[in-house]
Amino acid sequence: MRTSAHYRRLWFGSAVSWVGQGMTSLAVSLQVYDITRSPFSVGLVGLFSLVPLVVFGLYGGAIADTVDRRKLGLYSACGSAVLSVALATAAFGEFHRVWFLYGIVALQAVCAALNAPARSSMIPRLLPPEQLRAANALNSMVTTFGMLVGPSLGGLIVGFAGYQTAYLVDALAFAASLYAMWRLPSILPERKGGTRASVLDGLRFLATRPNLRMTFFSDFCAMILAHPRALFPAIAVLWFGGDAKTAGLLVAAPAFGALLGGVLSGWQGRIRHHGQAILIAVACWGTAIAVFGLTRNLWLGLLLLALAGCSDTVSMIFRNTMMQVAAPDEMRGRLQGVFIVVVAGGPRLGDFLAGSVADLTSPAVAVTGGGIACVVAVGALALYGRGFRRYDALDPTP
Repeated sequence: MRTSAHYRRLWFGSAVSWVGQGMTSLAVSLQVYDITRSPFSVGLVGLFSLVPLVVFGLYGGAIADTVDRRKLGLYSACGSAVLSVALATAAFGEFHRVWFLYGIVALQAVCAALNAPARSSMIPRLLPPEQLRAANALNSMVTTFGMLVGPSLGGLIVGFAGYQTAYLVDALAFAASLYAMWRLPSILPERKGGTRASVLDGLRFLATRPNLRMTFFSDFCAMILAHPRALFPAIAVLWFGGDAKTAGLLVAAPAFGALLGGVLSGWQGRIRHHGQAILIAVACWGTAIAVFGLTRNLWLGLLLLALAGCSDTVSMIFRNTMMQVAAPDEMRGRLQGVFIVVVAGGPRLGDFLAGSVADLTSPAVAVTGGGIACVVAVGALALYGRGFRRYDALDPTP
């Protein structure tokens, strides 16, 4: 942050806007439930957000590799702010329609899918390579802080001042992001030739770069095989004799661990073999989840989930750093688009798998079995990806 005023403003703008987005996410879910009194309708909010994020994530990355990334980030942030104003206006006018809320959520996901690749691919142009790992640690703290504080603040604001105030605060929060984007210099991708970047070209590039490809495979091991989030409501009751508050603690524990992992990430600067660090971190995630499936003590369970969240942050920091350093600038947007699809889609597949296995067997089998499967899968990746294990940050090879 001392090195680059541009990065400092970008980071602060992201922190404020993440909190605002967390507020709006909760406020929309509460409003849909108030209108419909249907948990299924609330669940559809996630679906209307996920599909555009996955579909437009890839195309957002391709656009970020074609146009001025500053303008793309600025316009997409403007779009998000306008949509928050639309939510606030509808709430002030007492226009309570579920289809309207679903439509706004879908459009917000489109803006996010365009904004994230542009924002992420800017960072390697604002900072020297040796500072990218630290920047990714700071970025992880912003995301986790927004997920922890945003919904809590949103609940308080909705309770005291109504939905319209929460939406209006979110629109104002985007001003920080817009200011940061406005102050940036023009950041055109370093492309050879003037043709538009192709999504397929990005996927072909990834298919021929084993080290970058392994960063996604390792994340799939954790997010698909060992992701017990969907079981937390049942686990809270069946294992710990709790209620919704206990489920809330289970959800918050990995986020708290992730935030702690970002705060205490300074030691990672001494690690050269990033691929090896990713594999160890994912194995630690799987081990913590497997042991969590065996415990029936709430505080021990929360500690294990926090350790899992910390391990996930370590993995994410090194994975992002590898993508930013080892990939050429003209491909960074598309790789960040693939990253969005993996981050958005992987946990949803993990929720489906955990729920299905728990239905067929039991939550304990789903959680512990998933953790063990994660460790076994990442062990197989370690045997297969010898080059990934030897990846050296001082001589990055994609």
